[in-house]
Amino acid sequence: MTIRVLLADDQALLRATFRILIDSDPGMTVVAEAADGREATDLALVHVPDVVLMDLRMPDTDGLTATAGICSLPNLAATRVLVLTTFENDQNVARALRAGASGFLGKDVGPDVLLTGIRTVAAGESLLSPAATRTLITRFLATPDAEAPLAPPERLATLTEREREVMSLVAHGMSNTEIAGHLVVSPLTVRSHVQRAMTKLHARDRAQLVVIAYQSGLVRPRP
Repeated sequence: MTIRVLLADDQALLRATFRILIDSDPGMTVVAEAADGREATDLALVHVPDVVLMDLRMPDTDGLTATAGICSLPNLAATRVLVLTTFENDQNVARALRAGASGFLGKDVGPDVLLTGIRTVAAGESLLSPAATRTLITRFLATPDAEAPLAPPERLATLTEREREVMSLVAHGMSNTEIAGHLVVSPLTVRSHVQRAMTKLHARDRAQLVVIAYQSGLVRPRP
């Protein structure tokens, strides 16, 4: 099945470069391009893409606003947002994750990394495992945000003890294979626990599971 991608970036040259790269992959196609967040939201409703490749810093309506809008629309429940940014010092990335983004990549990534990232979020996974990403999650996701109320701890009441444990390890950036080794269970068992936790908490994907873990206090930022 072909992955349908919408490009949202105010730089026409960069969009053209991404289009050439994505369209060169036989398993992907670019269905539309947007120059700002409002256009990205409008085009997403028209084309219902699998993945929106979203730049955060755009004029008029920015990518953060567009991400929140797209992720809140029932008609786009299956659409995943992959943020492209110079994320190292960008707190907007954390806000985008809170808003529903499935992950993020730096704009300086190589072609193979970008295509792999698109496939990853299209499959319902998240890009939250690299060491640099773990650092950003720890620094920003647990930071109080006046615009984003914290999830109440009682929201986790529906989870079993094992599901909470697995969710905690996911929030620390561990992969299913790493969690399986830590708990001495199979990766399939871990995946089942993750899926059940996502279902119970109405999390769009693994990224949202991490957000809830921090906002509910299940996981605390490391010093």
